[in-house]
Amino acid sequence: MPVINHDDDDRPRKRIELKFEWLNGPFAVVKLPADAPIPDWALAGVFTSVTRTSDELSIVCSADNLPLNVNSESHWICLKLQGPFAFSQVGILAAFIDPLAQSGVPIFAISTYDTDYVLVQEEFWGMAAGALQEAGHQLLGDDEAWRKLIEEKGHRL
Repeated sequence: MPVINHDDDDRPRKRIELKFEWLNGPFAVVKLPADAPIPDWALAGVFTSVTRTSDELSIVCSADNLPLNVNSESHWICLKLQGPFAFSQVGILAAFIDPLAQSGVPIFAISTYDTDYVLVQEEFWGMAAGALQEAGHQLLGDDEAWRKLIEEKGHRL
């Protein structure tokens, strides 16, 4: 739900506060040649994204699925924005990732028909959690896996 904020110049500005959940991971982001077949290992798990362009085949999947000969630069945390969002709604993804950008947190974003997913490298989670909380976004769920990682990274939500 939008919240009206007032800047120093007293002009109202909409602030979009979102709810999101932590998908059980970790996840991997890998790049394969554009003409590579979609591997079976890429399709298992709670979240998978496969995108083919003329330049590459990008895969996001559970890091546990990767064969030994396939590498991912790092492990990623996958955050799912609570949707669905109508195509007419503007600024949803920007409202979520702008605080991350302002805090220097690199992201990998994926949009589906109903919602958006934002992946954050595990080593940036402490900064990301603080930025999202300060922006008014709310992490949902009782999953102890994310709570443990947050505490290990030195941040509480």
